[in-house]
Amino acid sequence: MSLHLTRTPYVPVEVSLDLARLVSEHQTLREAVRALTAVSPEVIAYACASGSFADGRMGERAMTAAMSSAAAVPALTTSGAMLAALNEIGARRTAIVTPYTPSVTGALEDFLEEGGVEVTGRASLGLTRHIWRVPYRQVVEMARIAVAQGSPDALFISCTNLPTYDVIPQLEAELRMPVLSANQVTVWEALQRIGKDAVGPYQALLDPAARLGWASMPPPDATVLPDVTVLSAEPAGGPPEVPAPPAEIAAPPPPPEAALAGSAQAQDADAVDAAEPIWPDDPGQWPA
Repeated sequence: MSLHLTRTPYVPVEVSLDLARLVSEHQTLREAVRALTAVSPEVIAYACASGSFADGRMGERAMTAAMSSAAAVPALTTSGAMLAALNEIGARRTAIVTPYTPSVTGALEDFLEEGGVEVTGRASLGLTRHIWRVPYRQVVEMARIAVAQGSPDALFISCTNLPTYDVIPQLEAELRMPVLSANQVTVWEALQRIGKDAVGPYQALLDPAARLGWASMPPPDATVLPDVTVLSAEPAGGPPEVPAPPAEIAAPPPPPEAALAGSAQAQDADAVDAAEPIWPDDPGQWPA
């Protein structure tokens, strides 16, 4: 299996509903898709959450149709994959974590409610740039805040530019509920479309046994848990940092591959620096 990427053109606009609509214009999507057709992909995925929920379910369906017609293959978006993943795990109530401003976060809530999913709580950072710099520990703190506001069936962490994937197992273990992220659901749905199963350690979306509850799962093996990292810089404001004990956790194998079309919302994405784990190896020492 191979993964091929392209990008929508750079747009010098801060993260907002305006940017979301600019990077999801149908002509822009068709041009991006045509850049991938030379490799004959089996599926095309638009990897941007806000760009695919900004205009609601009808807008998301129109985007999918535009991409599919340009490539003559199945197409999907991050927001469509989010609804599919929530349906897969049977979640009708979800808490959300976002790096967005209130207006963009509100558009996500509207999209979820239009898809039949109730939003029970939310935590957001109000960022308009440098989303990729948010450290994992801040994502964890926002997750705790969001789920404490109600009784959700699951937690969804939005934005494909927000580092999230490596903390999914630890968050599920602490929160005792499925945790979905934008990049995770995008790749999962892309693989589903071509008859492949995504794999990953201790993720409810990928492992049906995990959906029965974490009590039914074997203790996590420290050799396969992900390496929790801290980025080189932090955005101003936001929740306080979560202290991190000095335990070392080995990095996981690379995630499964799929064919994706990237978006300009991730235009600042560079690299993740130094490793700093959040929880110790022994699950008995994890926060209750």
